[in-house]
Amino acid sequence: MITDKRIDGGKGFDWGKTSGDYAKYRDIYPPEFYRRILDAGLCIKGQQVLDLGTGTGVLPRYLYPYGAEFTGMDISENQIKTAEKLSEEAGMDIRFLSGPAEQLDFPDGSFDVVTACQCYFYFKHEQLAPVLARVLKPSGRFVILYMAWLPEEDPIAGASEELVLKYNPSWTGKGETRHYIAVPETYGKYFTVESNEIYDLQIPFTRESWDGRIRACRGIGASLSEKEVEAFTKEHRRLLETIAPEEFTILHYAGMAVLRKKD
Repeated sequence: MITDKRIDGGKGFDWGKTSGDYAKYRDIYPPEFYRRILDAGLCIKGQQVLDLGTGTGVLPRYLYPYGAEFTGMDISENQIKTAEKLSEEAGMDIRFLSGPAEQLDFPDGSFDVVTACQCYFYFKHEQLAPVLARVLKPSGRFVILYMAWLPEEDPIAGASEELVLKYNPSWTGKGETRHYIAVPETYGKYFTVESNEIYDLQIPFTRESWDGRIRACRGIGASLSEKEVEAFTKEHRRLLETIAPEEFTILHYAGMAVLRKKD
């Protein structure tokens, strides 16, 4: 269980509680999301890549065919177990480890690239920045990736978000708007911001997959009791039957910040 006063008012959450839904419903990044990573010369053949906050290993598993050698790391042991199972079933040779990002125990200069997808705001950056600089090779890059729905512009997303807040009023994941990834100042001691971009995406869903995606968010599956999650799911499914067709898209925006290690 993780508690952080900066997040959800200090309400505890555990991603391991939602590993099943996470694996099934959160692998939603579209081809353009990955193409922008590859086009930047990241996570390609010949590179050693560390994926922090890997969850169920979505990023390494998708990019595996492009030839990089991946290590995935997550603080949740349940998430890592699921990641190992999924990669083994797919015949992928990916190393997965469990532990806090701030306590990376790798030799100096181990990686060409470190990625952090959907997780950078959980880190203790003052501790993490020098550790990343140590484990990256000269001119290695730290890549921060993010994607979120836009509740003020997409009515289905907005209605679902209102229901999340009904069940978990302290959830601070609400009200997302477009913004460039905010790179904490502490990284400036070790890195130069090479690029920072945002762009819109329309992500396809069915009622079932959107319900699963919402259930697998921190505000529901990772935070609430099993009974509360069950009640939310029933009410959310009823809501979707009234406001959403069987198939639809949800407006998201994505961001990618690339930080290059200083020589």
